[in-house]
Amino acid sequence: MAIRAAIIGGALAFCFGATAAPAKSPPLRNPALLNIGFVCRWEARCMKRQQQAMGRALKYVRKENPPAWKVQLCNRNAGRNGTRVDWIGYNNCIRNESLRPPVRKRRR
Repeated sequence: MAIRAAIIGGALAFCFGATAAPAKSPPLRNPALLNIGFVCRWEARCMKRQQQAMGRALKYVRKENPPAWKVQLCNRNAGRNGTRVDWIGYNNCIRNESLRPPVRKRRR
């Protein structure tokens, strides 16, 4: 009888212990993290790299104040499916010193 109670108690403790951990849900109130989650398909390693790149890119833009054409060019290059941004690509683009302003086409 004591063994039976111990087994049932252990099983119940295991079941309750497994459900007590909070499930990770998408960050619905933070649009930047939601965007990163969609881009990375909720893979933790990818999301961490994107967040780090976002922080570095925003810090660089705040500090260096690049020209508007460069920000616009990098936004177009890093865009994924409309409003989604690949922050690693944006960070690499915005720091690229060899970029030049686009050549304007002459109107006839």
